[in-house]
Amino acid sequence: MESREMLLSKLLDGVRYECVQGRVDRAVGAVVYDSRKVERGCLFICIQGANFDGHDFAYEAAGQGAAALLVSEDVAGLEDLDVTVIRVEDTRYAMAFVSAAWFGHPAEKLKTIGITGTKGKTTSTYLVKSILEHAGYRVGLIGTIEIIIGDKHIHANNTTPESYLLQEYFAEMAEAGLDAVVMEVSSQALMLHRTQGFVFDYGIFTNLEPDHIGPNEHKDFEDYLHCKSLLFGQCLVGIGNGDDVHFDRIMEGHTCSLESFGMGENCSIRAEGLHLVHKPGELGVAFHVSFADGEGYDVEVPAPGRFSVYNALTAIAICRHFRVDAEDIKKALLAAHVKGRIEMVKVSEEFTLLIDYAHNAMALESLLTTLREYRPHRLVCLFGCGGNRARSRRFEMGEVSGRLADLTVITSDNPRFEEPQDIIEDIKTGIAKTDGKYVEICDRREAIRYVIAHGEPGDIVVLAGKGHEDYQEIKGVKYPMDERDIIRDILEQQAKQ
Repeated sequence: MESREMLLSKLLDGVRYECVQGRVDRAVGAVVYDSRKVERGCLFICIQGANFDGHDFAYEAAGQGAAALLVSEDVAGLEDLDVTVIRVEDTRYAMAFVSAAWFGHPAEKLKTIGITGTKGKTTSTYLVKSILEHAGYRVGLIGTIEIIIGDKHIHANNTTPESYLLQEYFAEMAEAGLDAVVMEVSSQALMLHRTQGFVFDYGIFTNLEPDHIGPNEHKDFEDYLHCKSLLFGQCLVGIGNGDDVHFDRIMEGHTCSLESFGMGENCSIRAEGLHLVHKPGELGVAFHVSFADGEGYDVEVPAPGRFSVYNALTAIAICRHFRVDAEDIKKALLAAHVKGRIEMVKVSEEFTLLIDYAHNAMALESLLTTLREYRPHRLVCLFGCGGNRARSRRFEMGEVSGRLADLTVITSDNPRFEEPQDIIEDIKTGIAKTDGKYVEICDRREAIRYVIAHGEPGDIVVLAGKGHEDYQEIKGVKYPMDERDIIRDILEQQAKQ
């Protein structure tokens, strides 16, 4: 940790608090929210997680020399210890402001773009980054797959990091001379106040469908919707999908100026004249984008379906605010590719193969329905399901693929601590509800080899479920496995034959 100090009173600027013990005019040498990282002179923030409560470690932290504790409930036995105790209503909320102060409010040095919604967040962040960088901006990214700061790529553990880590990333981006940051904002992050402590320049809403509802997530759809809507009380400009049936409720009580995009007449940025693009080994969509001021231009996106149109509109709506000209936008959209999100991998001039992260029934149905619009000779879907997850997902995905694909290739995903064959049997239970044809090949490498070797002219082949992942998890061990590498090896072997 950096060897520097700040007055506790400065860290608490903007936070409503009560000093229940000690004094606030003392120096703090570090901000810590993990009890394992407590050090002498630090401020220890007691946050409640799904499986732990920092308050349980507060006395121990004080004993290890913490200068101050930030709490939301009483902690016994501290009276005789030289520690300042600050009480707030919600320590997670306070931590966001404390973290922003600790790192010198770095978000103020960047243009901040936050994208929320059920689907499209990941793709939209990469599209925005691509377009802005084509136009000469230096852009950081924070999302489900990774954090990008200049040439540095950091593996992501959460879609949106904890507030302290988020502010640390912002500080590194500002230090590196970046102009802007585009980030995914999950409903969990909004619920847990990870994005407090600063105001987004732009907040974006992509769409909303029932998801992330259950233990340790959202209690019901209403809670999920409410948490998504919080972004529009934390941004200056709100931009939303005006075609989504939940648009008005998401924007209810907003404190920002509002814009909308979509295909409906009510949208200020509108896609018109959609038509599908089908080239050898590639699927796409083209359309005309028109603006409320009468301007407009034609756009082509090398990714299939209506959801690709919405992703492109999201990016266009944001980049207009950066004065990016039409030619830069059009070139960037044609060049942009997102790893594991309807990612085309060229294997043949005769059929199309793509990799996608669709790993639940809703995502798989959306993907396969979109691909059927391209009228393939056959739609081939290769997928497995993760172990130690709800069995219902396996039945549902099996049923969706059996209904929508001409051929399903059932294989392994991340079996974790389950037997791969047991998972396959569950998937087959779902397929049995349909008339769908299937083959089962447990080894995913061999399954991929099979679909490439048996591809027929006009086929569309989907490798679903792994997406950007470059590993396979078996009995607690993550083994390297990138589908792109597997495909390359197979093609090299074919070329030698």
